[in-house]
Amino acid sequence: MGKQRGPGNGTIAQNRKAHHNYHIEEKFEAGIVLHGWEVKSLRAGRAQINDAHVIIRRNEAWLLNANISPLLSASTHVNPEPTRTRKLLLHRREINKLMGWVEQQGYTIVPLRLYWKNNHVKIEVAYARGKKDYDKRADAKTRDWQRQKARLLRNKI
Repeated sequence: MGKQRGPGNGTIAQNRKAHHNYHIEEKFEAGIVLHGWEVKSLRAGRAQINDAHVIIRRNEAWLLNANISPLLSASTHVNPEPTRTRKLLLHRREINKLMGWVEQQGYTIVPLRLYWKNNHVKIEVAYARGKKDYDKRADAKTRDWQRQKARLLRNKI
């Protein structure tokens, strides 16, 4: 059996700028604590994690500034807050490892993507070091060279 596709599996939102702005060191998969209206909104694909970041407070990981827009059909008794702070579910050893890296100079925890895994919402986070401008230019230069090289090889064959 292959991977199933459909509303229960797949990527909900990606942080495309993360790979451009950071050197990604190591990735972790975390669960996320959500309200019912948030799950409905995620099924409709109404999430953004571009401006989001993760902090560790009192040995717990928290996701800040992730925007999950409420649906118009949300309950009347619920007061939805799109950018509320959400708790991330990680193992103690993973939190300790992340805390160790964050305490070092220049490392931060960034969310990379939000996705479905067997009807559970998961978020992929990584500790990363910010890139300097010259690193970004070097990455763009190597990416352009790889494209040009592939184009040349394709034309020769």
